[in-house]
Amino acid sequence: MAGGRLAGKVALITGAGRGFGHAIARAFAREGARVAANYLGSRAGAEAVVAEAARLGAEAVALRGDVAREDDVRALVAATLERFGRLDVLVNNAGIMVRGPLLAVPAEECRRMFDVNVTGTMLCSRHALGPMIAQKGGRIINLSSQLAQRAVGVHGITVNAIAPGGIDTDMSRDVMTPEYRTRRLAELPLHRFGSADDVAYCAIVLASDEAGYLTGQILHPSGGWVSG
Repeated sequence: MAGGRLAGKVALITGAGRGFGHAIARAFAREGARVAANYLGSRAGAEAVVAEAARLGAEAVALRGDVAREDDVRALVAATLERFGRLDVLVNNAGIMVRGPLLAVPAEECRRMFDVNVTGTMLCSRHALGPMIAQKGGRIINLSSQLAQRAVGVHGITVNAIAPGGIDTDMSRDVMTPEYRTRRLAELPLHRFGSADDVAYCAIVLASDEAGYLTGQILHPSGGWVSG
């Protein structure tokens, strides 16, 4: 694919086998980016990204790896560079959700959630920064991470976050009871749930050249819902 807002860019997207990551990876491919679609358990979803990219005339590769393990992260970045020769965009999307009261959730499940959601974001950012600094530019997009409050602008790298709310995904469906789902719909000013594609659109905006002056920002695709 010759055209598109992300033509010529290489993106590594973690957790691209399902949910937000899957939608973002497909949207990036439609915009002409070459995509490294990371997955851990959702191999079929990551391979679907590769197949769709091929149909579009774009290029993608599915890369298995656990973002909570530094050796895996190092290998993910190395494989992306080996395949595409550069890394322009990192989307830290991989995450898991543990449902239940703190007293009822096993400590190991909480530890795993922290390792994937927080440590994984830190490790991926750390290993992506080297090639981005060397090429004097890049984009890091975090899915609802406090790391977005810190930027690396001196190297031409922007760091932003997307904090979705009220989005209909397989993960949200797993944790929403029918009663909670009804209450959330009533709370949303738009009175409907958003889709993973709404989140993917935000990622395209932040990854584009036109967003070069946006850093340390958080986009809120939430249908107007404010937690309080």
